Amino acid sequence: MHRPDDRPDPNRWRALWVTLVAGFMTLLDVTIVAVALPSMQRGLHASAASVQWVVSGYALAFALTLVTAGRIGDAFGRRRVFLVALAAFVLFSAAAGAAPGIGLLVAARLAQGVAAGSIAPQNSALIQQMFRGAERGRAFGLFGATVGVSSAVGPVVGGLILALAGPGGWRWIFYVNVPVGVLALLLGFRLLPRVSPGGRGRPDPVGVVLLGAGILALMLPLVLAESGGVGRVWWLFPAGLLVLFAFARWERRVARRDGQPLLEPGLLTETRGYVTGAGLAALYFVGFSGVWLVFAFFFQNGLGFSPLMSGLAVTPFAVGSATAAAVAGRLVDRLGRLLTVWGLVAVMLGLGTTALVLWLAPSDRAAWIAAPALLVGGLGSGCVISPNITMTLRDVPVRMAGAAGGALQTGQRLGGAVGTAALPGLFYLTLNATHGDYHRAVALSVGAGVAAMLCALTVAVLDWRRDRSDRAGRCPPETSHSDPHAGRG
Repeated sequence: MHRPDDRPDPNRWRALWVTLVAGFMTLLDVTIVAVALPSMQRGLHASAASVQWVVSGYALAFALTLVTAGRIGDAFGRRRVFLVALAAFVLFSAAAGAAPGIGLLVAARLAQGVAAGSIAPQNSALIQQMFRGAERGRAFGLFGATVGVSSAVGPVVGGLILALAGPGGWRWIFYVNVPVGVLALLLGFRLLPRVSPGGRGRPDPVGVVLLGAGILALMLPLVLAESGGVGRVWWLFPAGLLVLFAFARWERRVARRDGQPLLEPGLLTETRGYVTGAGLAALYFVGFSGVWLVFAFFFQNGLGFSPLMSGLAVTPFAVGSATAAAVAGRLVDRLGRLLTVWGLVAVMLGLGTTALVLWLAPSDRAAWIAAPALLVGGLGSGCVISPNITMTLRDVPVRMAGAAGGALQTGQRLGGAVGTAALPGLFYLTLNATHGDYHRAVALSVGAGVAAMLCALTVAVLDWRRDRSDRAGRCPPETSHSDPHAGRG
């Protein structure tokens, strides 16, 4: 049964939880696999370079799919695309778990990444479709909590599965998606709203090719960084920028001819706060995504922690992020960009203090002394991700919500790719230069992540000051409405 857009769907909150569970699985699979790479390498007798593609291939396919899948959802129905993509994600999760060799495992992960990238933009678009006003802020708060927590708890969940399942436990990292995904699929069929598609026509094929080629050119050197690939393919960076410039020119041309661009130029030039929010997110994820690999290297290789203990050491950040994100969704309409400003200050303070503690504290107590600082950082992160998503997407027309959400998350994935290449690279560079000083290596690498967040803070402060100036310009002078006798004795 079709429901008019202006009537709230009575199942909207239950439907939201279905999308959040699916989104949690897809984002968790970015980080959960990293802790299992050594056991995969041993079990499949694979090289370090080939097993790295289990992580890198998923991230690359995920990023390449986002905008196109979002646009397809706008055109043909978000519910339909979500359910088909979720079914594919479950199928390829099972295939990855059963893979007899590294080649089939990487192929399954590439397909799984395409499915995950098709789910992600439907999540944010369905929130915009189902919710209005203050409810939308609360829904995006839960969505932001999912984004932040899934990234932070991946090492914990992965370590726990490996501890419980034994030597072949890495296969269960993929199998665990199957029952959860099947349940989400069944509930999705029942609860997700059946709304007629926007009918915006087929996505622009030239735009799809140009955007995909540009993103691939930017990300491929980054995902090859682990095996020294940047030196061989550095020329792809400027080539990718040129292709993306050509994509922007093409999309403007399609829009001028009343065509159906993949990403409408008005989204970037006329939608208030979209470009600022997308840029802030990309800068933030440079630091946010990279620090988790650095922490894993430090705790496991430097301090000798098991994967499970390494994950537990960063749990305070995940707890703080989940708690703050749920509350921040209710505050974003009142505080606006100021909320993300204070959130960035808190996360920088928390991670900066953590870096200092891990540098100076004794090895046997460093993780536990750093726990309060990680909690503060997590509280700050919860006030960054979900409010920024809300403020970036709240003025986007529902008809282009999928493409807008996909572009926002593409920026996050690009920022994350830079961070996961640069920060571990700096970690090992420092480790070699200091003859194995893990404490100094982790401090400098986390400090570099904080520096990226400082750039995001600069963007947030400038946007907050602009908003405050705009509000002051729109408000008439208070004296023009005051009682002329007010204040007289």
